[in-house]
Amino acid sequence: MTGQIIAGGALLLALAVVGYDRWRTVRTIRRLDDMLTAALDGSFSEKTFDESRLSALESRLARYLTASALSERNVREQKDQISALISDISHQTKTPVSNLQLYAQLLSEQPLTPQGKDCAAAISAQADKLQTLIEALVKTSRLETGILALHPQPGGLSAVVERSAAQYAPKATEKGITLTVRQTEGFAVFDAKWTEEAVCNLLDNAVKYTPSGGAVTVEVKNYELFSAVRVSDTGPGISEAEQAKIFGRFYRAQGAWQTEGVGIGLYLTRQIAEKQGGYVKAESMPGVGSAFSLYIPREA
Repeated sequence: MTGQIIAGGALLLALAVVGYDRWRTVRTIRRLDDMLTAALDGSFSEKTFDESRLSALESRLARYLTASALSERNVREQKDQISALISDISHQTKTPVSNLQLYAQLLSEQPLTPQGKDCAAAISAQADKLQTLIEALVKTSRLETGILALHPQPGGLSAVVERSAAQYAPKATEKGITLTVRQTEGFAVFDAKWTEEAVCNLLDNAVKYTPSGGAVTVEVKNYELFSAVRVSDTGPGISEAEQAKIFGRFYRAQGAWQTEGVGIGLYLTRQIAEKQGGYVKAESMPGVGSAFSLYIPREA
């Protein structure tokens, strides 16, 4: 009888120990879950001040969150400083660039030698390039820092595509390129102004790199989740190795150094696409041509 009592007591003790360990484990998991939830919503603070492992973990998590917040604040401050600097540069260079363009035009109207005319034309071209670069930098900087926000609204893409194509039709005709606008009906959630900017960047690249006698086509393709504005050309194409780099800021493809541009159009287009929940896809084959598609969500 005594042995049974002892065995029963031992069993109860074992069950109590198991139950206590289980309770401690559940309490620890709940506390860890509370810590992670607080860390995610920004309300985390140390609550356990003893020599336990949980207290040490809280202390380490608090230090990590403090360092992360400091790093995020530093990055944000640096972005603000860069944005302010670019805005200042834009403001300070506006008048000098305008003067350069004006004097280059006046100079070209004077009786000049052939060499002098070439120099005047070069000055004008470089002034225009500088103005384009500054404008692109300001737009990109303001998009990256959130100073300029996109406001996507549901609507049809037809008007945006047709306006964009109309802007580049004269340039295509002057260069001897056939610019064709196909199916433009499509519905998406987008910011009309910035989407037009993105489509114009794609058209600008297509017309710029397509040789005389070539063709550029713009059309809208509709899918289940996205509508895509596709711009294709019969230009030189892009190698597979370079396709991963062309969306980088200031990247110029090999052999493109003689072509006008500063290498920021595709980067800006990708920024615009991503801020609307979309993306840009490039398809190309050297010697055949390229196609860039701007994918925009059909629903918010």
